[in-house]
Amino acid sequence: MPFEQTVRTPVECKGIGLHSGEPVTLRILPAPAGTGIVFRRVDLDGFEIEAIGRNVARVSYATSLQKKGVLISTTEHLLSAFIGIGLDNAIIELDNLELPILDGSAQPFVDMVLGAGLRRQRRKRTYLRILREVEVREGNKLISAHPAAGYTVAYKINFAPPIGEQSFAIDLSRDLYRKELAAARTFGFLSEEKALKNMGLIRGASEENVIVLTATGVKNGPLRFPDEFVRHKVLDLIGDLALLGKQIIGHIVADRAGHAMHTALVSRLLRDRSLWEETTEVQEAEEPPERMAAEVASSVSEA
Repeated sequence: MPFEQTVRTPVECKGIGLHSGEPVTLRILPAPAGTGIVFRRVDLDGFEIEAIGRNVARVSYATSLQKKGVLISTTEHLLSAFIGIGLDNAIIELDNLELPILDGSAQPFVDMVLGAGLRRQRRKRTYLRILREVEVREGNKLISAHPAAGYTVAYKINFAPPIGEQSFAIDLSRDLYRKELAAARTFGFLSEEKALKNMGLIRGASEENVIVLTATGVKNGPLRFPDEFVRHKVLDLIGDLALLGKQIIGHIVADRAGHAMHTALVSRLLRDRSLWEETTEVQEAEEPPERMAAEVASSVSEA
């Protein structure tokens, strides 16, 4: 879709924040072309925070935005859904600081917007095309961006049992987000629950919105995908990279990364204008999508 899109009519949902445990109402409103994604705190006189890299705040267990002391927390699932379905412009109204976790995936947000419908706008979509390879590395963790014709992501994770090592690659240029990623849920280890709650986190977590893991397996199965854990990390990555303010044309490779490294790549790209260019032209991939994804997955395993 070469033109920008917004939601056709307002949609609303209610839920609780994963970390705050506080109730929140979220509304997605249409916005003019060129607006981007803007969060509006209706409980704070309509204060607005743009979903762009310069507003990134805390990024440990979720990605939060902050402007003039006002916070919006846990934005990644909603922003991921918007990239996945091609929603460019919207006002997101909230009456609390944290977005609702809903079922722990991006699927409810996808269903909400597509249920209301998308409206094509007259302005051509501007993409961020990667021109030169860039890498962020921290010990044995890395994330990198590479020039490419489409938007391909490959991710590798390595967690304690029962997850272990998983990898997943996807060509997002093929409109596979809804089928392959949207329903993948966030996850956590039961053994870490007390420590996280002592840190003021996961106060809204439950078996309805988090995959709960014990030493022996999944406590609240079944899984939606055999490799749901790595798919959710890809979902998170797409949401965090949405803070570039534009959809990407390039290959993204991640190995044991997380929100902090995802947003570090966003900052690195925004700081160095020589790494990318803006374009309204999207070329067709020169290689079959399956082959591109396989090559990127291979580069993860070699890193």
